[in-house]
Parts: sequence; C-alpha cells; structure tokens
Amino acid sequence: MGSQALKVGYIGLGIMGKSMARNLLKAGFVVVVHNRSRAAVEELAAEGAIPAWSPAELAAQVDVVCTNLPDSPDVQRVALGEHGVIETIRPGSIFMDHSTIKPATARYIAEKLAEKGVSALDAPVSGGDIGARNGTLTIMVGGDADALERVRPLLAAVGKTVTHIGGPGTGQVTKAANQIMVAAQMVAMGELLLFAQKAGADPKKVVEAIKGGAAQCWTLDVKPQRLFAGNRQPGFKAGMQAKDLNIVLETAREYGIPLPSAALDSQLFQAMLANGLGELDNSAVIAVLEQMAAVHLTEE
Repeated sequence: MGSQALKVGYIGLGIMGKSMARNLLKAGFVVVVHNRSRAAVEELAAEGAIPAWSPAELAAQVDVVCTNLPDSPDVQRVALGEHGVIETIRPGSIFMDHSTIKPATARYIAEKLAEKGVSALDAPVSGGDIGARNGTLTIMVGGDADALERVRPLLAAVGKTVTHIGGPGTGQVTKAANQIMVAAQMVAMGELLLFAQKAGADPKKVVEAIKGGAAQCWTLDVKPQRLFAGNRQPGFKAGMQAKDLNIVLETAREYGIPLPSAALDSQLFQAMLANGLGELDNSAVIAVLEQMAAVHLTEE
C-alpha cells in the first residue's frame, strides 16, 4: 500500500490537531476529521477533508485513527466509550494518540484495542504551535514497532524527529519527562528575566549574552522575544502545562519517585489557574513571579 493510500482519521482539532491534520492533507492523504465544536471541521472540510459526526463514524472509514485531545478521560471516552472508535474500527487498523495523557491510560487503551485486533500507538508530540504549523514536531512513540513503521509516512508529514521508545505507554512516559524539563525552563526563564531587571541589567542583553552558552535551550531561543513584545498568548496554554504536570506527579506517585522541583513548578502553574491565567502561554508563568517579586517585565 503506498503511503498516500492510507486513509487517516483525525479527532481533536485544537491548536495542535488542526495544524497536524492540515499537514496530512497537504501531504496528499485522504483525511476524515471530527471535532466536538464544528468550526474547525468546516474549515478543514473547505480544504478537502471529509467531515464525520462521531468517532465511530470516522473510525469505520479509515486505516489509521489519530487523536489529539485535552486529557486522559477525553482520549479514553473517544477510544472506548459510547459511539467511540472501538465500536467500528476494523481489525488491522491503527489507533495513534498524539495527546498528552497518563501512561497508565495509554496502556489500558492499548490493551482494550488489542482485543479487537487493533494496534495502539501513544505518540505524544513536542514543539508547540510553531512545530505543529511547520510540520517539525518531535514525536515520541510507545507501542508496536511494526505498527510504527506503517504510520511513518504520516508522521513524516507532521514531524521532524520520530523516536520509538518501547512498549505501550512509554511514549507518554517520555512526554511527561519532556514536560518536567519544559516547566523548569519556563520558570527558570521567568526568574532570570526578573532577576536581571530588578538587579539593574537589561534583560534583553542578558538573554543575548547567555543563550549561546551553557544556558542555551529552546525556551531561551523562542520565548523571551515574545514576552518582550508583550505577547503572552499561546503557544502552549498554561492550563495544559498544569495538566501535564499533574500527569507527571500522579505517575511519580504510582512509582514512588520524588520530584521536588517539578512539584514546585506545578504549584506555580496552579497559581496561574487560580488567577484566571490558564488560557495564556506557559511562558506567562512569569506573571506569578512578577507578583511575588513586585516587578513587571519591561516590554518593548
């Protein structure tokens, strides 16, 4: 079967999902789409996608079902619930979840779908809205290696780096590990910018000075210029970062892993939610630090 002969279903057309589904369309795949709110469905239908009214209706038509949904219960409901994928997906098909969910949930879904002769891949992504638009996401995959080989042409249309980690759930373990680092970088960036400003150094020049050295990271490369421009819009929503840190800490409790820094970062993102800032970018955690430091980052 040629790669473009694979018929793909995409469920969940938010900031990430809509761009990823669009890139599949651009690559020449037949794409069936479903989303709870219909505006995104209609937008992609105008670009050539086939609309579906339920996960079950979508799954009956395709070889690969992709999901990109907010949280573990959403994915479980779409995959296994009433009018869900499991009702109509054909044996030999592949279910590939790009959401960030609990590893335990990914393993449970894989187990249930395996009973129907369906391979499940947990394939969360990193790279934010920019990576989704540009098709340059990093994709970490748990599940059957042969199933991964079958969907590699799809992943090549949405991502730049694909790594097979291991069995079911290991993609989500990797994404949780990624989010430990992302949260730490966002908090550290906010701290260093306010530290520089309050201690009398130009934060813009400080960033230029340090981002080529040992402090270099994606966050310092991408986020400060947005903050200096007064742009705290997502990107990647702080509410989703808070949710991902909950996954990290719940999984850590399951395995008895102490994560003191991640726990503190989680509290800072929870403070954003408490202050009604959950729809802002995860870099806007600087707002919580500004409140604590009684200083506001100078914008251009």
